[in-house]
Amino acid sequence: MTAELLSITLPTDGLAGCFIDGAWHTPAATLAVENPSRRDIITEVGRAGATEVDLAVAAARRALPAWRALPASERGALLAELARRLTENHEEVARLLAAETGNAIRTQSRGETAGAAGVLRYFGGVAVEQKGEVLPFGPDLFSYSTREPIGVVGSIIPWNSPLQLGCGKISMALATGNTLVLKPAEDAPLAILRLTELAADLFPPGVFNVVTGVGEEAGAALAAHPGVDKLSFTGSSEVGHAVARQAAERLAHTTLELGGKSPCIVFPDACTDDRVATTAQGIVNAMRFARQGQSCTAGSRLFVHRDVWDKVMAAVVESADAMIVGDALDERSDIGAIINAERYGEVRAYVAEAEAGGATLLTGAVPAAVDEIDAYQPVPTVITDVDNSWRISREEVFGPVMVAIPWEGEADVIAMANDTHYGLAAFVFSQDVDTVMRVSAALEAGWIWVNDGGGQIPGMSYGGIKQSGLGREYSIEGALDAYTSRKSVTMRLRR
Repeated sequence: MTAELLSITLPTDGLAGCFIDGAWHTPAATLAVENPSRRDIITEVGRAGATEVDLAVAAARRALPAWRALPASERGALLAELARRLTENHEEVARLLAAETGNAIRTQSRGETAGAAGVLRYFGGVAVEQKGEVLPFGPDLFSYSTREPIGVVGSIIPWNSPLQLGCGKISMALATGNTLVLKPAEDAPLAILRLTELAADLFPPGVFNVVTGVGEEAGAALAAHPGVDKLSFTGSSEVGHAVARQAAERLAHTTLELGGKSPCIVFPDACTDDRVATTAQGIVNAMRFARQGQSCTAGSRLFVHRDVWDKVMAAVVESADAMIVGDALDERSDIGAIINAERYGEVRAYVAEAEAGGATLLTGAVPAAVDEIDAYQPVPTVITDVDNSWRISREEVFGPVMVAIPWEGEADVIAMANDTHYGLAAFVFSQDVDTVMRVSAALEAGWIWVNDGGGQIPGMSYGGIKQSGLGREYSIEGALDAYTSRKSVTMRLRR
């Protein structure tokens, strides 16, 4: 590859790692950021700890009264301007995102950057929709409710889709009049730091603060901070439980978007000869193979009706095998790299265990050992001859690994789909409206796609049930429920 192909533009001021009270702040320690497609260090950024978190929360607290008093239309206009600036710098940010996350530039990182700007633009437009209600208690009483910001929000985002998730949390917190302390993922902070550079002169000091560091230090300090009124966390269920416990100690509000083991159910009528290729591509998209399977919504449990099993699985394997695995900054790549050695090793262990247990790999292979590779690049893997009780069928692999299980009766497949402690997403493929409505109602999931493997669109109410989390985000309704509280006022009128 040419040097031009691999070139990226690093943040400048942003390498300090912390943006607090309108200024860049450099902690004493640093944090290395690795390119998972090449296994080399991109750069180092500041590594925040409890001291920086204290400063950021204090700044957010000072900025809160003036920011919450600002008209919602003005807050929205600032978010729209940030969307414009991000769009203007789209390619630069997308390349940075690809380099740090391993998400392929063509299939993922450009789309994520555009989607992140879209989220900012959406909330910039709907910020004015923070409406209360008038309650009809009778002619002598006038009662109304208002929506008010909760206060200082601490948000923690993961590495798999950092820009999109970061812009979502920035948008929802600031549009609703809260101030924010955002902690990016330690493995992928660079795109967020570049976004922060674009926003540095936009919001009043203290409204938007960023602290970059490891979860056990900066993340834990933010989650436990008594000055944080609300926590919004996206990440693993294990860490989500710890965040919830810390929030419960002080009764802080929480939104948790955690793991998933999403079912993808295929009915025969979606697999006629003229539709089977489209359905197979939808299955591959739902599995998030193009993001190395590193998505909480990945449709990693595929349930295919036995009558169409052979032709569906052949089409799925053909579609998966056609994907090119390579460097995330190579335009030819459909699939990039898993984020780090630890995650790569976990994925390898799941596949190896399943193969040793007698599973069949329709495509893919046990990934090579970490010390034998130059990049964390497993190939798409489809596993059969397992059932819903296998560990690989029940736990979130968070890699490009899908299990496929045949079914015959609708009641049985719904029972299998719901037989999980997760409840984030689900995918249904059928051309019959009655089937779609019936199955969608029966599935225990907070977010469902039908006849597509699509992602979140701004305006969708997104979130999970069971162990997949608490609360909804990504829509104005979700933002109002998650980032504001209701105040009720009742007046006795003179007669």
